Parts: sequence; C-alpha cells; structure tokens
Amino acid sequence: MYSDFALRLMAELLWTGIQVCFPILALTMAVGLMVSVFQVVTQIQEMSLTFVPKLLTAGLGLIFFGPWMLQKITAFATKLWLGIPGMF
Repeated sequence: MYSDFALRLMAELLWTGIQVCFPILALTMAVGLMVSVFQVVTQIQEMSLTFVPKLLTAGLGLIFFGPWMLQKITAFATKLWLGIPGMF
C-alpha cells in the first residue's frame, strides 16, 4: 500500500465522518443555544431543561437525516471494500 493512497483514504474517511456528524451536531447546538438564551432571559437554572430538548432534537435529526447518513457510510464502506484488492 502506498502512502499517498493511505493519506487519501484517511482524508476521505475524515471528510465522510464530518459530513455524517454535522447535521445532528448543528441541530443540537442550535437548540442548546436557544434554550440557553431562554434560561438567561427567564433566570431558570434547571439542568434537565437543556438536556431534554437536545435529546429530542438529536432523535428527530436521526429520524430525518438517518437514511442519508446511512447511505453516505454505506457508500464509503463499499468503496473501501471494493478497493482492498488494489491496495496490495
């Protein structure tokens, strides 16, 4: 296996990971920010108030983005497995 091939494979792995994680992380970060602003405005300091909306948002995001995420991961894994004979 050549080093340029390994570097390209690792870069593609990292890029696929970023693409798959980004929608859920962005949604939960936005909801967390909105809940934090709500807590500051109302002066409510309850820890479960931040946890539950983020958990629900992550679940809904997985339901909505799950098929796309699975397709991205499956495409990468298929490309990786089909490329194994050419590695050596």
